[in-house]
Amino acid sequence: MRVCVAGAYGAFGIKHLDAIAAIDGVTVTSVVGRNAERVAALAAERGIGHATTELSEALARDDVDGVILATPTQMHTAQAIECMQAGKHVMVEIPMADNLADSKRLVAVQAETGLVAMAGHTRRFNPSHQYIRNKIEAGELKIQQMDVQTYFFRRTNTNAKGEARSWTDHLLWHHACHTIDLFQYQTGQEATQVQAMQGPIHPTLGIALDMSIGLKVADGALCTLSLSFNNNGPFGTFFRYICDNGTYLARYDDLYDGNDEKIDVSDVAVSMNGIELQDREFFEAIREGREPNSSVAQVLGAMNTLDRLEHCLNEGEKK
Repeated sequence: MRVCVAGAYGAFGIKHLDAIAAIDGVTVTSVVGRNAERVAALAAERGIGHATTELSEALARDDVDGVILATPTQMHTAQAIECMQAGKHVMVEIPMADNLADSKRLVAVQAETGLVAMAGHTRRFNPSHQYIRNKIEAGELKIQQMDVQTYFFRRTNTNAKGEARSWTDHLLWHHACHTIDLFQYQTGQEATQVQAMQGPIHPTLGIALDMSIGLKVADGALCTLSLSFNNNGPFGTFFRYICDNGTYLARYDDLYDGNDEKIDVSDVAVSMNGIELQDREFFEAIREGREPNSSVAQVLGAMNTLDRLEHCLNEGEKK
């Protein structure tokens, strides 16, 4: 399997390169980045044979079977479609789009081409959340509420590495997307009720730095999500599963019970790295000619819910 990573020297591009290095039978043959010097230096450091600033150049190569897009959100749909139209399988980092219309367009192109097109919904693959999923499927757990905090300190336009960004992130279409998809995936239902509020719009970033979201599915399970770019402290997303048979705290790949005692999830999957497990699913789906977990079609339900939440926010601002 030969793969190109676009957005290769960004925070998540590096995570994917590290993950792929642990997967047998997969070789990174091309990397793409905006800055020619940086992407060339990365290729030299990692022993990758081709580096370019143009995705189209990488797509024209016959030693690229699939592409991982770790590029700015606003480029995701157009680039993912470009990849498929060039005959390449594609995994696009979350979110696959920042609006519902583009999400539907991407799903339609995948259906037309029949190629593997997967969205990077890592929470489905973290061993912590897989552990909960296994218990739900075994009939041992039922979610009553997911209480989730997504907290960062980003009053300036920076990425997870603290570097200046060329694009603006978004609490709703990016960070809330993780939790909304996970909640609907774990409950097996799309939200029947949604509500959302946001704080003031930042004068230079043009986005709200604080947001509160509530969801309910048909069987009564709730999701309460608090998001902030104003949090001056430990950052990340932390999940509390309140279930009929126990409470669990998920912190990325690690899992704890309701009393903060760590649970061993080392035997859940072949790795303890959610990004690696996500990438493995992409490559295995290509090899096996099947739809991957978190295909663009599967995650369209989350995009539907995000669109409804955006309408809530817009209506709230009119009042």
